[in-house]
Amino acid sequence: MMQAVEAFGHIDSNGSLQINTPLPLKEGDVKVIIMYAENGEMTEEQLWMRSISNNPAFDFLKDPEEDIYSLNDGKPLHV
Repeated sequence: MMQAVEAFGHIDSNGSLQINTPLPLKEGDVKVIIMYAENGEMTEEQLWMRSISNNPAFDFLKDPEEDIYSLNDGKPLHV
């Protein structure tokens, strides 16, 4: 059975893929599927963020009373 892991990376000017996140697999063969946005095309995440930021249903989040957390709350996440 194959497992799936989502990881993000960057393709450099030589066409080499560099994964930005550590993988749970330390050694072995993998199958890689590359997904990318075509020129000018938004990724699903960009499209979703644009849609939600312009949706009046979320206007209540602009109210200062909704800012209940500060940068001092919680602990930093180091991946």
